[in-house]
Amino acid sequence: MTAQVDRTAGAAGTAEAAGAAEAAGAGRVARAPGTVRRRVLVGAAALLMLTGGATIAHGAADGTDGAPAPDGGGHAAHSTGTGASTGTGTGAGEAGPVGGASRSGGFYMRADGVFSPPGSFVPSDALTYDTTLVPAAARIEITQYADRTSHRVGTRLRGLVPNRAYGMHVHTSPCAADPASAGPHYQHRASATADPVNEVWLDFRTDRNGNGEAEARHEWGFRDGGARSVIVHDAQGGAGKRVACFTVPFSS
Repeated sequence: MTAQVDRTAGAAGTAEAAGAAEAAGAGRVARAPGTVRRRVLVGAAALLMLTGGATIAHGAADGTDGAPAPDGGGHAAHSTGTGASTGTGTGAGEAGPVGGASRSGGFYMRADGVFSPPGSFVPSDALTYDTTLVPAAARIEITQYADRTSHRVGTRLRGLVPNRAYGMHVHTSPCAADPASAGPHYQHRASATADPVNEVWLDFRTDRNGNGEAEARHEWGFRDGGARSVIVHDAQGGAGKRVACFTVPFSS
């Protein structure tokens, strides 16, 4: 009788242990998806913090689509959507281009990027060929505004060498690993000489924090597909070593 009681108690204990193990396993299964999701989110956030890229935003110049007019003292928020304008973007967190004319007939575009050397793990439309003059992680913003009577191209840069003069021009082709791939300066009329009347010059000087900005105004706009990038030069004027490049989806 004693042996029988012992066997019964042992069986009950085994069943109870099995039930506890099953419940614990179920708890682990129930927790696993949430744990995996948390780990994935944390990993994605870390990757975004470590990578740079470019963001492109197009919109109406009168403030529709979140894009204020250039004279309004602000810049459009990053946005995505569809439109007639085209552009390519390969950087992390990059938004696709959207576009449209304002009620007053104007057009506003903004493209911004983070410089990285050619061949970086995360591709970028902003390339630095000389990290002593344009460090990796320096930032660039290009704005374009056009209406029936005027055309403006502006730039703002952050994180460059403090208190230094740089040259910048709009070029005809997209950026690539070879600085020469961006082609020559964009010219309104074909000319053997380079000048800021017939071309878009954005020469600037950085402040003590390494930040700079410039704007060029003309009565003419770009030909369709004729302007594709801006080149940062190591010296102001019509020439200079190409130290960085940013592919920009300029509108005609």
